[in-house]
This record gives sequence, structure tokens and C-alpha cells, in this order.
Amino acid sequence: MRILVTGGTGNVGRLVVEQLLHAGVTVRVVSRRSHRSPSRNVEVFPGDLADPESLGPALRGVDRMYLFPFPATAPEVLRRAERCGVQRVVTLSSGAVSSGHDTNFHLPVEHAVEASGMEWTHVRPAEFMLNNLWLWGPSIRAERIVREPFPDRVGRPVHERDIADVATSALLQDGHQGAAYTLYGPEPISRRDQIRVIADAIGAEIRLEVVTPAQARELYLAQGGFAAASADFLAGFQAYSGGTSDPARVKHPVTPEPGPMPTAEDVTGTPARPFTVWARDHAEDFRASDT
Repeated sequence: MRILVTGGTGNVGRLVVEQLLHAGVTVRVVSRRSHRSPSRNVEVFPGDLADPESLGPALRGVDRMYLFPFPATAPEVLRRAERCGVQRVVTLSSGAVSSGHDTNFHLPVEHAVEASGMEWTHVRPAEFMLNNLWLWGPSIRAERIVREPFPDRVGRPVHERDIADVATSALLQDGHQGAAYTLYGPEPISRRDQIRVIADAIGAEIRLEVVTPAQARELYLAQGGFAAASADFLAGFQAYSGGTSDPARVKHPVTPEPGPMPTAEDVTGTPARPFTVWARDHAEDFRASDT
């Protein structure tokens, strides 16, 4: 069996590659930037989801595919995949599709996948725990400070390895066809408590400084990277699928949603990883500026 992983160097894709290799599968990835293989057991082909024609060589001889979302070209990518004989697609989607907030990014990719003649499974993670590293990491490393506009907002963020576990199961095992798996973390936790857990993991105090949404947006824009790209949404000035929003009117839950929420355990049978595990896994990333 040969499986193509698009986005194979991404936060989830690289873990899917790792798990597929562990399972003894032949893994192929496409890369825009490098033709170097991350492992001697990985086949690397040049290609770009933005240019479906460039994916032809990578798709030939592939049985199954992990699809990173790129809505602009998803229908053409999937047509080419089907013509090349790909039989199963596992889509990295978003829990915002399940909640109805995503209408113009992940949802069109899901529709294109479902319209193909291939077997399909959608993996819909909620907020990534990993977002905290991109958002808070720079200020924690430099100052041991987090500046946060909504410290008491409660969520159920999910570990990136749980997402990869579900995607890998859907790629390798039967019985997942036609399923859309919404994934949350195993516990509700506030932003304030997430900061406390990270502090415990790195063995250092982290000061929480509460800022206004407008101040947060300016800080995110100045920080660059993920924070800048998502600044309007993170600060409450933009809805998930675009359009303006008033931060004062955005509801940020401060109590957990009642009842159990779906997690990776519902798919894999293995308990989902709590935030404490994620913080320990990434403790060195938050300490990177220490000397």
C-alpha cells in the first residue's frame, strides 16, 4: 500500500507520516520547498496543491491520500486523484464545520471530497492546543508573560497527536468510510488555567496580563506569523468565515458545555490526551530562549 500525505511537513501531516511509517506503509509526500526526504523510507515529490497539474507524478501509484485543505483547487485535485486510481481520502477539516461556523473554507473541501467516487473520512478537530505555542510562545520565551483578552474563556482544545491518530486509523483501517469525526480535547479548560499548566510544565512562573481586544489585535499583528494572520479572528473582530464582528458582543463561554463531547477515544479506543500532557510534550519549546 502506498499513501500520499499532502501537507506532510505540517503540524498534523508530519505525525501522520510518522505513524504510517511505523505501520510499515510506503509513504509519499509532496513538497513545494524541498525534495529532501524526512526519512529514507519516504518518497518525496515536488508539487503544490495550488497547482493541481504539478501533482500528477505524486498521485500515480497511490492507493490512499491524506488531504490538507486547499479549497480553491480541491475539486480538481480530487478529480486527478480519482483518475490516478486513489481509492480513499482522509480530509483534515475543522470542528467549525460541525458547529456551522465554517462555510467557505473546510466545508467546500468536504463537499468536493464527498462528490468524488472515492471512499472518504473527514477529521474535524476543534481548537488546536498547538495554537498556544504559536500565540503565546514568543512572549513566554522572552518575558514569561502572556497577554490575553479572554482569560476565562473555556474550551476543549485537542492535542495534534490525537488528530493524527484518528487520521491514521481512517487511512489504514476499514469501517471509517463516510464518517465525519469531530474531535475535542478530553476536558474543558480556561485560557487562564492553560497558562498555569504551561507554567507548571516549564517550572517557571508565567504572568497573565489581561488586555483589551484592541490591544490584543495590535500585539498579534506586531508578533507576526500565526498571530498576525489570525489577529482579527483571535481578538474577536472577525467571524470564523469572514465578515466583521464586534468583540464586545462575541460570546466566550466561561463554563463548559454540558455533557460529553466527542474525542479521539471514540475512534481509536485510546483516551484523548489532556492539556497537561501537551504542555509537557512542548515544555522545551516554551523554554527555547533560556540560556
